[in-house]
Amino acid sequence: QVQLVESGGGLVQAGGSLRLSCAASGFTFSNYMMGWFRQAPGKERIFVATIPQSNGSPKYADDVEDRFTISRDNTRKTVYLQMNSLKPEDTAVYYCAVRTVNRWVYGRQGTQVTVSS
Repeated sequence: QVQLVESGGGLVQAGGSLRLSCAASGFTFSNYMMGWFRQAPGKERIFVATIPQSNGSPKYADDVEDRFTISRDNTRKTVYLQMNSLKPEDTAVYYCAVRTVNRWVYGRQGTQVTVSS
């Protein structure tokens, strides 16, 4: 059974940094594309970044491309999101996800990121 557990969120001032982590289990981690998504209050969940199984280039949403970095450690079965120069509009619940054959499977709880101005 796929399990994705996000951590690392918190309250930070604008301009600050956070590093999110997602521990994966229940599948062969190194074989799958991973991603981060976020959902702000009252809005739909949207794409933030993805990273392929190996080699290849990560992809980012336009509004985070120069500030966020996605990475993965296949030995630890963990995917990370380093977030720098945070803005109040980055406030959201952040979800880790794994790309299966035809859909994304998300972590259940996500991790809350709140950026104060």
